[in-house]
Amino acid sequence: MAATMVSSAGGLLAMLNESHPLLKQHALLNLNNYVDQFWPEISTSVTIIESLYEDEEFDQHQRQLAALLVSKVFYYLEEFNDSLSYALGAGSLFDVSEDSDYVHTLLAKAIDEYASLKTKASECSADVESIDPRLEAIVERMLDKCITDGKYQQAMGIAIECRRLDKLEEAISRSDNVHGTLSYCIGVSHSFINRREYRCEVLRLLVNVYQKLPSPDYLSICQCLMFLDEPEGVASILEKLLRSENKDDALLAFQIAFDLVENEHQAFLLNVRDRLPTPKSQPLESANPRSTEPVSGQTEDSTASEDVPMDEGASASTTSTPQIDQSEETYSERLTKIKGILSGETSIQLTLQFLYSHNKSDLLILKAIKQSVEMRNSVCHSATIYSNAIMHAGTTVDTFLRENLDWLSRATNWAKFSATAGLGVIHRGHLQQGRSLMAPYLPQGGAGGGGSPYSEGGALYALGLIHANHGEGIKQFLRDSLRSTNVEVIQHGACLGLGLAALGTADEDIYDDIKSVLYTDSAVAGEAAGIGMGLLMVGTASEKASEMLTYAHETQHEKIIRGLALGIALTVYGREEEADTLIEQMTRDQDPIIRYGGMYALALAYGGTANNKAIRQLLHFAVSDVSDDVRRTAVLALGFVMYSEPEQTPRIVSLLSESYNPHVRYGAALAVGISCAGTGLSEAISLLEPLTSDVVDFVRQGALIAMAMVMVQMNEASDSRVGTFRRQLEKIILDKHEDTMSKMGAILASGILDAGGRNVTIRLLSKTKHDKITAVVGLAVFSQFWYWYPLIYFISLSFSATAFIGLNYDLKVPKFDFISNAKPSLFEYPKPTIVPTATSAVKLPTAVLSTSAKATKARAKKEAEQKANTEKAAAAAAGEPSSAVANTGKGKSSEKDGDSMQVDNPPEKKAEPEPSFELVTNPARVVPSQEKYIKFMEDSRYVPVKSAPSGFVLLRDLKPTEPEVLSLTDAPSSTNASPPAAAAPAPAAGGQQAMAVDDEPQPPQPFEYTS
Repeated sequence: MAATMVSSAGGLLAMLNESHPLLKQHALLNLNNYVDQFWPEISTSVTIIESLYEDEEFDQHQRQLAALLVSKVFYYLEEFNDSLSYALGAGSLFDVSEDSDYVHTLLAKAIDEYASLKTKASECSADVESIDPRLEAIVERMLDKCITDGKYQQAMGIAIECRRLDKLEEAISRSDNVHGTLSYCIGVSHSFINRREYRCEVLRLLVNVYQKLPSPDYLSICQCLMFLDEPEGVASILEKLLRSENKDDALLAFQIAFDLVENEHQAFLLNVRDRLPTPKSQPLESANPRSTEPVSGQTEDSTASEDVPMDEGASASTTSTPQIDQSEETYSERLTKIKGILSGETSIQLTLQFLYSHNKSDLLILKAIKQSVEMRNSVCHSATIYSNAIMHAGTTVDTFLRENLDWLSRATNWAKFSATAGLGVIHRGHLQQGRSLMAPYLPQGGAGGGGSPYSEGGALYALGLIHANHGEGIKQFLRDSLRSTNVEVIQHGACLGLGLAALGTADEDIYDDIKSVLYTDSAVAGEAAGIGMGLLMVGTASEKASEMLTYAHETQHEKIIRGLALGIALTVYGREEEADTLIEQMTRDQDPIIRYGGMYALALAYGGTANNKAIRQLLHFAVSDVSDDVRRTAVLALGFVMYSEPEQTPRIVSLLSESYNPHVRYGAALAVGISCAGTGLSEAISLLEPLTSDVVDFVRQGALIAMAMVMVQMNEASDSRVGTFRRQLEKIILDKHEDTMSKMGAILASGILDAGGRNVTIRLLSKTKHDKITAVVGLAVFSQFWYWYPLIYFISLSFSATAFIGLNYDLKVPKFDFISNAKPSLFEYPKPTIVPTATSAVKLPTAVLSTSAKATKARAKKEAEQKANTEKAAAAAAGEPSSAVANTGKGKSSEKDGDSMQVDNPPEKKAEPEPSFELVTNPARVVPSQEKYIKFMEDSRYVPVKSAPSGFVLLRDLKPTEPEVLSLTDAPSSTNASPPAAAAPAPAAGGQQAMAVDDEPQPPQPFEYTS
């Protein structure tokens, strides 16, 4: 009773001065209980309590009690450093499991302190002994408590932060779901570990843990090994799976190979391919030729795969053949296939077939652009050619060019270079016929050519674009072309082409060839040489960069300095803190062009890391540099650093987008375009909208291009602003008084919106959340088009097909259906535009207005009728048990989606109620926002090896004895080598027909009745 009446700690504090130890002990115990109330009073006597703690003769337990009391007083005084050091002195009396603010605060402090000491120790390779063992003990107690309480993710977070890999391994191995914990850990290591070296250590540990598991997750292991750059590890796993008698293991090996190819790391993939051992039993005729012959193209690949079922049959019936020979033959068979995948040929071939067969590009848009562009305006003339190339990227459809040859022929000089190079974008991935397609334009070696050097240079650049990141077959030809000319325009094209074909391979001989062009000190050739060297050395962080920097200081040509500045930045791609000294050197340079290169170096070295230090540096330059070029690029570079967290970018650049400086506003627009590309992020669109009507023409240009990058693969049903934006582009293009700059932006934006026949998006991260190297590099060089328009074509490197392509054991595409659990209208192709294009031939603007008014009136009337029909049909459908079953659980997801995007109205224009799901046939267009709705049917014949909503997915066949129906047989390789004009209109015509049904305008006569 008396204890509760205490109103002052004075009496207890007086006891501390008594000589008897028991009195002091009594005082300390009670003060500890009352410290929450009386800490202001106790703080006056804190020196006495400290002296008790330091008194050697005092009992150990009492000294710890004194330390705990002092620690709490300092905690209330907000002197957390002192508080922590006394808490360490309190030993076991400081209870980590106590649930109080005091303990939580000090634990957080202890973990931070320990983590920073460990980090410092590892960075300076200092002695870890300098860490207080008492601090270590507290952190260990905390970790053990988390593990015993089953809070494994918390334990892993602390262990990673404190660099305690032993505890990390313990937390993973003791968790109840090891596979889940491991994948969580991979995510954490990519998102939160800032230092590349340490991230590698963590991943190496994860690989070891994975390999000890009874059923290792080889997909994840190989992704980690790729990040660690250990091709021999990947090769040994693939060999093990290929040699397995189980067919599913071979499928898994193929799946791993496709997943690795998606990260676009050419040098690594070729390394893995070359490390796969050839079959052992050489005397056997059947195995030998295929294993020793190099895989060149799809031809061997397909022959190999066609034989497979026969081989398997043979193994069942002919028992006389020795078993080992049979297994080696199977291995040889599989090896041929996997080499085709790793070299990239299989995926390139399949993507090419998909883009060709699903092409939905709308030639009428291009026709309208062409008609509205005045011939005198060479910028818009070229922009139309760029737009056509982007619109048909990878589809091999060059109808527009063939139909407008006389119009094209008016291009002169560099416009001719660009027009020829555009063929490379259209035929990208056409590895078999690439050379023959470009043959009419290529330098005719030795004979003096006779062609224009501009189209010859453009053709060499085009070959690089066709073989981008896959230049095995074309490198030698490009090198010979480079060596055999001293015409700077041809050298320009050859340097860009070589850089693209040998991307990231760091081939010394090619480097020397390009360097010799650089040393001729020709401005035009030197610019391309600088970029070409960078492309060749992407991510190697080699000493070549300092050689390039030295030359940049020596030359007088701005073009060369600029090419080299970008080239140097490319060499440090993805190297994070390793690049800091080079970045420091470049950002402090007197020459603004080299500082500009420093911004790109920051962008690429820290690409996709969202690293705070890099963001701070870029923001600093964005507001303080004296050069507008540097400021613009610093803001733009934020887009590269942030693309792994796109939703953060609009927030970071929102203030910059309102800057008084137009260069900064332009940079903000492109930063959002780059990091939010293909996401359709609402905040990004809101930020860009005001910039599309900015007062400065080049800001409008940047905003239009960025908006198209964000909206690529979206339709009006998912965001009504897409329709508004398309109409805005059309208005700008048709407006005679619009500035050339913004007109050019609108023309390019039209191409990007419908890129790749409306079947590609811009993706900088693969599905496993690794960077897509080619894509990032492509966008970085594309953003340089400010100075040099032909670099616009580099955007095609960042395109990835929005396709689900399911493959069987023979790497063929079987026909089967799966489900998309969302309203079909949400993800359908945009409706082709007719009314404006039909009227644009008439030069009077009033004609546009009158027809659109009529169309609107008719549409309104029709809508009213359809609404009534819709309601009737909906009621009827509700009564049907079958559709009710189909809708359960599915309607929910689409409804929720509808609410968030406000798309419930547009789809109601159909005559009958819209289903809440649709059946999709393999191979199918699956746009990024649709991926979460993709499901396999329960009774499906095919089951995926790993569940993935898009990309290349290997399928297990549950009914292998039944015959298969295959899709994707209309390969463009045979038809398009000579007459794409004949082959192409089929898909386009289909597009026009669909449009006539939906929108009820007056269709052009030729298309009305074809079906």
